[in-house]
Amino acid sequence: MKAFMNSLEWSSFLTVEGQPKPFWILVRKEIAGHIRSWRFVILLVLIVLTFWGATSVAMGNLREVVAKTKDVDKLFVYLKMLTTTAGTLPPFHVFLNFLGPLLGISLGFDAINSEQQNGTLTRIMAQPVYRDNLLLSKFVSSLILVGALLFSLSLLMIGGGMVITGVLIEIEEVLRIMSFIILCTIYVGFWLGLSILLSIVFKQASTSALTTIGVWLFFTVFYQIVINIAAKTFAPAANEVSQMEMLHFNELILNLLRLAPSQLYTDATTTLLMPSVRSLGPVTMEQMAGAIPSPLPFRESLMIVWPQLCGLIAATLMCFALSYYLFMRREIRT
Repeated sequence: MKAFMNSLEWSSFLTVEGQPKPFWILVRKEIAGHIRSWRFVILLVLIVLTFWGATSVAMGNLREVVAKTKDVDKLFVYLKMLTTTAGTLPPFHVFLNFLGPLLGISLGFDAINSEQQNGTLTRIMAQPVYRDNLLLSKFVSSLILVGALLFSLSLLMIGGGMVITGVLIEIEEVLRIMSFIILCTIYVGFWLGLSILLSIVFKQASTSALTTIGVWLFFTVFYQIVINIAAKTFAPAANEVSQMEMLHFNELILNLLRLAPSQLYTDATTTLLMPSVRSLGPVTMEQMAGAIPSPLPFRESLMIVWPQLCGLIAATLMCFALSYYLFMRREIRT
């Protein structure tokens, strides 16, 4: 009886009087539009090719390691497929640090201004559709596409790894890979929310695209250069300060670097995909004393990256909330 009531509640959430709700109709329309667009197909091909290249190199190296190792349960084979490199290609999560923002920007830079330029925004608003449903459908549909893409690639990686290495995947690896997928989706969602925000602010799609790419380039390339120059300029001499003061200075520099979304993503993915990582900040010799060099459990790794994950979620929600505020107050009549 309880299951029947839950199914009724879920059906009422999706439909109204047996018909799909306008929100889900818009979501299906946006997903279909993205799948048919050439820019999404091109980015999809790029991501699949980089994933295939990075994982094939990792599988070739791991095949020999698995053959020589007796206890393969402690190798974390499927995590190493995402992190191992032979020097020719970087690992897949490093590739995704570059391609993920491009995917989010391409899905959202013309979300609103193109609708208004084509005259379809007034037609949609003439229907029994709320403004927030339109904006939310563009955001949710893109996240569904990104999540489905990353989940499919992970399943292909796991299946190919089982065929090539013959090693069964562990629960620990499943949890870490699923957390990696969620983290990547949130990371792409931040750039998606920022691009949708700029598509509301600017009337031209080209202006919003160039502005979003400029913000991405600043945080990815130039922001780290500026922080490094400032750190070298204001860094105290090692013989003039104590070890604790130098440690606090290094923590300040790391916190400034973590204002960039790419740094938050790098810290979180490194900890989730590499169980041997025990800390993301400077560690003194006293803190390392007595530490056992063993992989961290998934729960402890998740606790380490929880601030980074919360930072990405907060930044994504902030961008979407500002988009919501501006779009609800915008005049859309021609």
